[in-house]
Amino acid sequence: MDNETAVESVTVTERMDTLIEDILKLLEEKKYMAARQLLLENNAVDIAEVLEEIMDEMDVDRAVIMFRTLPKDISAEVFSYMNADDQVDIITAITDSEISYIMDELAFDDMIDVLEELPANLVDKILNQTPKAERDLINTFLNYPENCAGSLMTIDYVELSKDMTVAQAMAHIKEVGIDSETVYTCYVKDAGRKLLGIVSLRALVVAPDDAKVEEYMHEDIQVVNVYDDQEEVSNLFKRYGFLAIPVVDNEYRIVGIITVDDILDVVEEETTEDIERMAGVLDFEDHDTEYLDQSVWRHVKSRLPWLFFLMCSYVITGGIIAGFEEALSKVICLVSYMPMLMGTGGNCGSQSATLIIRGMSLDEIEPGDWLRVLWKELRISAMIGILLSVLNFARICIMDGESPMVALAVSASMLVIVIAAKCIGGLLPMAAKKLGIDPALMASPMIASLTDMVSTITYFTMATAILGI
Repeated sequence: MDNETAVESVTVTERMDTLIEDILKLLEEKKYMAARQLLLENNAVDIAEVLEEIMDEMDVDRAVIMFRTLPKDISAEVFSYMNADDQVDIITAITDSEISYIMDELAFDDMIDVLEELPANLVDKILNQTPKAERDLINTFLNYPENCAGSLMTIDYVELSKDMTVAQAMAHIKEVGIDSETVYTCYVKDAGRKLLGIVSLRALVVAPDDAKVEEYMHEDIQVVNVYDDQEEVSNLFKRYGFLAIPVVDNEYRIVGIITVDDILDVVEEETTEDIERMAGVLDFEDHDTEYLDQSVWRHVKSRLPWLFFLMCSYVITGGIIAGFEEALSKVICLVSYMPMLMGTGGNCGSQSATLIIRGMSLDEIEPGDWLRVLWKELRISAMIGILLSVLNFARICIMDGESPMVALAVSASMLVIVIAAKCIGGLLPMAAKKLGIDPALMASPMIASLTDMVSTITYFTMATAILGI
């Protein structure tokens, strides 16, 4: 991050802190209209953040009062930017007519996201006030499996016919564009809703009015099926730099589009999931809930399983050490080098695993590349291992005053451990992906546990052989 960006970020943070502090002070003094006026000087995103802060620092009732003081058109936009839990709190506190207005004003995909978070009784209450045709469409969207393309898409897009003239197409875009997620790409379909191609607004703007849309239509396009996994959709956006992508059913009929803003949410969710798995945290059902809002028991449930598993693995490591007690008793100084060797092995393995997992997530590395990865990690680890071993040999002899044979045992072990750890760290995530397991599970905790066992066995085996104990 450059200095200019850093300064700008700090300025925004300070401004929001000051705004929140001023609003909270006005509410404490029951100066609601003054607080309203101050709120309305800001955009919808900032107002949503302030309302969320009011809920955290004060109570839901005061946040609802402030929400109700907002003009209707602004309140609907603010609502769309609030997190799911706060949206539920607002919905349960306002009247049916206010709920209906907000639902009508929300973009279709935002409305579906809200309904997915609401309790079943509230969803039924809202749907009962909805026209049958729209209710059937909403139920169709709500029934799509979670984390598939259908759950991300919106029906608010510009449809064109290939037989339209450019003038007719532009008139249609002007008519429906204000309610569409995007007008930059328009989707051409036939009478049976089968997707024929896409045409850009740029192409239409510069085309003659009497030209046909099909003359400027691109038929070779990327689409996703309504049941494709959201991570696959996200990879398409990253690979091709799309602003939007059409979603089709099994008959290639267009049923909606997914826009890049929805994919940004998916990327954040997938990244959060990978980070949690790499840290050995399980239970990924609710990524929208913030750390402080999650119950202590949920944190315990998500962290305990891996910690218990790793604890058991260290029992094995302890058993290995116990098996070499006699050798350790003869050269007691060997014990002092165990943490260094085990820690270095764990760090080397984690480095390789992190890079390989990232490479696989970006489709830069496939499981079939394991030989190339092994060859590269062997060369990298050999160079790193030799350098660390030479430095350790000198340090043990000069600074610790130990014999050259002890230094040789530690340094030789260091070389083998670094090579083994980097190869394990590089290959284990690839093996996991080949077996259909999330490679992120093979990150820091698992790698550290395995490399500790390998380090312990390697160290004591080599020390026994070199020192003759």
